[in-house]
Amino acid sequence: MKRTSTVAACASLVCSPPLHSTYEAALISLQHYLVLGAILFAIGVAGIFLNRKNIIILLMAIELMLLAVNTNFIAFSRFLDDPSGQIFVFFILTVAAAESAIGLAILVVLFRNLKTIDVDDIGSLKG
Repeated sequence: MKRTSTVAACASLVCSPPLHSTYEAALISLQHYLVLGAILFAIGVAGIFLNRKNIIILLMAIELMLLAVNTNFIAFSRFLDDPSGQIFVFFILTVAAAESAIGLAILVVLFRNLKTIDVDDIGSLKG
């Protein structure tokens, strides 16, 4: 009786096609990417509207919305064979990184002065 290694047995199970004869590879279409982008954008909008107290979560929700837009740009760029969407994503990511850095720097200064990051307390800074 011939013994096979565990790795070879597992690889044969993973790589073997299913038993039915009409095996087709699952393709990810443009609709899948657009639905993913819409879900990410909706989560970002919900994060902004549901949480009005913590400024860190507000910044993360804005970043999530930007990533949803980037997902749509990349999907359209890929399916239309046009690299301009990827160039837009490069600039959006650059702006998002600068926005995060400046937002967190302002947040650190506010925390040092007010000892809180509550959004309602920031209104007390009005001159």
